[in-house]
Amino acid sequence: MKILYLLFPFFLLFLQSAAGTPLQCRIRGGFCRFGSCRFPYIAIAKCATFIPCCGSIWG
Repeated sequence: MKILYLLFPFFLLFLQSAAGTPLQCRIRGGFCRFGSCRFPYIAIAKCATFIPCCGSIWG
């Protein structure tokens, strides 16, 4: 049980990874979408940990 107490802060920092923001996504010409980007869009950045920033494959 003591190990869980010590690992909890590590997991919080790990899940909070250095993700971007929705504003940065819009500046790049994309939009935030939970899940994966559908055709004709590809992931060009990250809005949050599990939310990619989708942008057009044609620019």
